[in-house]
Amino acid sequence: MPKLRVDAFSVSIDGYGAGPNQRKDHPLGENGMELHEWFFETLTFRKMHGQEGGRDGLDETFAARAMQDVGAWILGRNMFGPVRGPWPDESWRGWWGETPPYHVPVFVLTHYARPPLPMNGGTTFYFVTGGIREALARAREAANGKDVRVGGGVSTIRQYLREGLIDELHLALSPVLLGRGEALFEGMDWRALGYRCVERIAGEKAIHIVLAKQVGSNVT
Repeated sequence: MPKLRVDAFSVSIDGYGAGPNQRKDHPLGENGMELHEWFFETLTFRKMHGQEGGRDGLDETFAARAMQDVGAWILGRNMFGPVRGPWPDESWRGWWGETPPYHVPVFVLTHYARPPLPMNGGTTFYFVTGGIREALARAREAANGKDVRVGGGVSTIRQYLREGLIDELHLALSPVLLGRGEALFEGMDWRALGYRCVERIAGEKAIHIVLAKQVGSNVT
């Protein structure tokens, strides 16, 4: 059965999934880029961005797994860009240039409607104003039997977790202290929500932890 997944989501050792004060020159918040150093060096990341080379090993294994069998993505609006409030125009087209690394439909959660945005390489951004369940229903239909991946940010993941909708999460625990930012774990009773650690292994630059929702959990 297709899953709703979180993959390759980097978290600091003090529990933050992004730094504070996200803006155009700090898309992941201040010092947030440090969380992803394990990923930037992998073969998978470099191939996604048209670069050569990269590091093989356990970090690469998890990076490659993260991209397998994904038919659609869901993103929070902050993951799409730094624009807040009503869209002033349609000039902002994402952080990634004209060829984003998704290559499948991407559903962006927002309070403000905007027409679909087709990009090069098979990515089309759809802007969903009806909430997380509408985005999930549309993403599952678009995925055509493949998994749906929630890319973030922290707030979006927490919304889906609270509803017990995420089947599996791969967290990459990076050896970084952010001190401030967007806390993934704060106030969340993961055990009560039905999640258990099913895999943990140390890679070259991060500790990889996989959490899965247990069959029979009454949170839906």
